[in-house]
Amino acid sequence: MINNNKLPIHVAIIPDGNRRWAKAHKLPVFEGHRRGYDVANKITKYAHKMGIPILTYWAFSTENWLRVKEEVGYLMMLFEKGIGHHLKEALVDNVRIIHIGRKDRIPSRLREKIEDAEKKTNHFDKKYLVIALDYGGRDEIERAIEKVKSAKLKVQSYNNYNLNQFLDTKDLPQQEPDLIIRTGGEKRTSGFMLWQSEYSEYEFVNKLFPDFTTDDFDKIIDNFQERKRRFGK
Repeated sequence: MINNNKLPIHVAIIPDGNRRWAKAHKLPVFEGHRRGYDVANKITKYAHKMGIPILTYWAFSTENWLRVKEEVGYLMMLFEKGIGHHLKEALVDNVRIIHIGRKDRIPSRLREKIEDAEKKTNHFDKKYLVIALDYGGRDEIERAIEKVKSAKLKVQSYNNYNLNQFLDTKDLPQQEPDLIIRTGGEKRTSGFMLWQSEYSEYEFVNKLFPDFTTDDFDKIIDNFQERKRRFGK
C-alpha cells in the first residue's frame, strides 16, 4: 500500500517500446508514438495528483536523429502539438515546464513553442514536467563543462554544487531522480542523466510503454517505498 509520506520527489521515465508496440499490433510506427504520448500524459497527471512533484520524460535522445527522416519528422510534429497541449494544462494545473537537452538542433517552430512554454510557466514552483528532447547524458556534461570554462570558474572553487548550476536540470528543486523507470524490457540506462542518477533507484519494466498503466506505476512506487536507500553510507 502506497505511503503518501514516503513518495519520491523526482521520478524520471525512459518510455521505451513505442515502435515495437506498433509493430506487434501491425500498426504504423507513428501510431505507437501517438499512443506513447497519451500514456505519458496520463501518467504525468496521475503522479502529480498522487503528490509526486517532478516528472521527467526522455522524449528524444541525441542519437535518435539517426532514425528514418519520416519518423523523426513525425516526432517533431507530435512534440510541437504536445507542447501546446501541455502548456494549456500546465497553466490550469500550475505546472512548470522545463526542457533539458539541446535547443540548437530542433526545428525552429518547436523551439519557439518550448521557449514560450518555459517562459509562461516559470513562476510555478510546486509541480514540474521535464521534457528531455535532443538529450544525452554525456552531451549534457560536455555542454556543462564548456559553460564552466566560459564562466572562468576557478578550479579551487569547484564542487558538485557549482557543476549542478551548469546542468540542464539547474532550475529543478531536486535535480537527482529518486526513481528511474525504463519500460520495454531493456535493462540499461543508455547514459540517461549520468550525473544526476548517482543514487537513483531503477525499475526495469517488461511492458512496452504504450501498455504501461497507472496500476503499473502504483506497483513501482509501492516497491520503491520498500527499498532501503543508504546513499553509500
